[in-house]
Amino acid sequence: MNNSLEQRVTEFFDAHPREAFKSRQVAKRLSIRDEEDFQALREVLHSMVETKVLSRSRGSGYSRKSPSSGIQGRLSMSKQGYGYVTVSSSEFGDVYIGPKSLGTALDGDTVEVALFASHRSERGSDKKTEGEIVKVLERAHSEFVGTLEQSKNFFFVAVDDRKIPRDIYVPQESLGGAKPGDKVVVAFESWDNELLNPEGRIVEVIGRSGDSGAEVASVIKAFRLPTSFPTSVESYVKNIPDAISAEEIRQRRDLRSLVCFTIDPEDAKDFDDAISIERVDGDAVRLGVHIADVSAYVKEESVLDSEAFKRGTSVYLANQVVPMLPEKLSNDLCSLKANVDRLAYSCIIEVTAKGKITKYEIVRSVINSKRRFTYEDVEKILDAGKGEHSDDLAKLWSLAQLLKNHRMKSGSIDFDSPEAKFRYDERGKPVEVRIKHRLKSHQLVEECMLMANRTVAAHIGKGRKETDIQPFVYRIHDTPNVEKLRELSVFVEKFGHKLNVSASVSSKDLQKLLNEVKGTPEENVINEVSLRAMAKAIYSERNIGHFGLAFDYYTHFTSPIRRYPDLVVHRMLDEYSKGMSHSRREHFLAQLPEICKWSSDRERVAMEAERASVKVMQAEYMKQHLGDEFEGIISGVTNYGMYVEINDLLVEGMIHVRNLGDDYYEHDEKHYSLVGRRTGRTFRLGDSISVKVVNVNVENREIDFACIESDASAPKKRKPKRR
Repeated sequence: MNNSLEQRVTEFFDAHPREAFKSRQVAKRLSIRDEEDFQALREVLHSMVETKVLSRSRGSGYSRKSPSSGIQGRLSMSKQGYGYVTVSSSEFGDVYIGPKSLGTALDGDTVEVALFASHRSERGSDKKTEGEIVKVLERAHSEFVGTLEQSKNFFFVAVDDRKIPRDIYVPQESLGGAKPGDKVVVAFESWDNELLNPEGRIVEVIGRSGDSGAEVASVIKAFRLPTSFPTSVESYVKNIPDAISAEEIRQRRDLRSLVCFTIDPEDAKDFDDAISIERVDGDAVRLGVHIADVSAYVKEESVLDSEAFKRGTSVYLANQVVPMLPEKLSNDLCSLKANVDRLAYSCIIEVTAKGKITKYEIVRSVINSKRRFTYEDVEKILDAGKGEHSDDLAKLWSLAQLLKNHRMKSGSIDFDSPEAKFRYDERGKPVEVRIKHRLKSHQLVEECMLMANRTVAAHIGKGRKETDIQPFVYRIHDTPNVEKLRELSVFVEKFGHKLNVSASVSSKDLQKLLNEVKGTPEENVINEVSLRAMAKAIYSERNIGHFGLAFDYYTHFTSPIRRYPDLVVHRMLDEYSKGMSHSRREHFLAQLPEICKWSSDRERVAMEAERASVKVMQAEYMKQHLGDEFEGIISGVTNYGMYVEINDLLVEGMIHVRNLGDDYYEHDEKHYSLVGRRTGRTFRLGDSISVKVVNVNVENREIDFACIESDASAPKKRKPKRR
């Protein structure tokens, strides 16, 4: 009896591999009505759990235990509810996980995956292996940020992160003093039953939901940005001497008599680069790019180094900075303040009047900056042709133009993306949005830094045999995906432009397109779509060049105060200058893959956090403009509406399809447009449009617009103001 019953139970669960049933439900499905037979069924179910054929959850009952695959990886969730598990095996690549196959896994978790061997589906042009998560091996996070809400019978936290698909139930005794409407941090210890919501407890109340201060604080918490340094780090930094020893100076190139200066934003406190220029041999010049020598203070494998690596980068939020290094270093000892001796790493390059590099040096130095300039200071001097260090600044500007022309001829792509900057009142509320214009002074500094980064990378990588791998940190940018470029080509054709696409597309082709659209109404939107079509620049121990800059060798050397990879580059330059030993070479070869991947990941997190904080402040600012009308450009089109970016504010909001009441609109995905079924009225990506602000939600960082009707049947195009 039991053998045949076990077979029936096995067949039943095989037919329902991802469902759970309580014993009474199994009995009903198998038509078992006799109590004695039911007890026999319970014994069989218990035995099958013991033999690991079935698994049992108190809340949901029995379910078929998926066979262990031994395939492990990290889950990356999408906002749409599905995910991918990245596994190390090249045999499987990324494993697609459907919404119903996630189990209790959350974004970032390390999981075990069982494959659907028969399920291989085509998504675009790539075949993806599909599977289900059978076990959570390690939680990435146990705390989340959200808003406490109350239903009729219980409390729950609606998590801000849209990659987390479940609300978290909070028992009344675990509220921790929080009230409905509070922005909170919620923790949960375990979540074993996918049919139930996770349970948690409130560990911190951030503030009232919708308050801009609380919302920015929630961004910090949500992205798990550290708000203070550990005591061990503070103690380490406290013991660092303020003065530079005479012995340290003797070991360096003494450049304190050299005229160099810093050029930074008005509100900057960490000055990590200074510039000098000297005339040599007629029209040739000697450019000096002097970078704060952070490696002299942040020793490898110290507690300070560990913390800097953990942070990876400074994060520049809309209204504050989360630094990579403690203030004593970032704003004091390492900052190249005017008229103060500072340790530096100097890249000194001699350049002819035609832009050819004749020789260079990369040396540890001690410098003394003669002047602290703002970008605006330098711009005024360049425009007037007079002022402090005007001759040097004029030489630097001429050199910058020469270097840029050479870059452009090589195919370097120059995205001129405008940025918004807020002015705040005494309460920290944004009262003005200013567009940061790209000045000549910005370009001057940019070209000098590009030259230094390029020179340092080529110094290590150039002329070395493939078999003679020299460990180093490169900044690489892969060629774009051809399929994405074809989509871009189709898109720009709608505006009357052309992009030649082939298997061997060059940066010059994209450069030609971007030059062609300059000054047109569609410039910003084509720039944005072009950026999306391109690969992301990352850090890598293996050099493949930089597509966007059209450089064969490139690295990040110029910002070690705020970027960990730059600090590593400084250390390695010092190692190479002394003659890197075999053991140190092997050390770096082993360590660099992790350093590069982690640094790239932290850069991505920083960018997402910065973008989220800006959206908070944009929403807070637009609250003051409810009912006001603006001119904008359609910056995105979806099946649920269209995004509009307001000219001269760079604030983006949404016009929902439901608010386009004059017709039923259909989404033409291929042509990036919404088309009225009855009227034929068309809203297309890149069109100019007049809008009214109708709703603002700071908590959700959402701004809603309404289209202002006109006599015309379609939005009129106009040339937006140049930014």
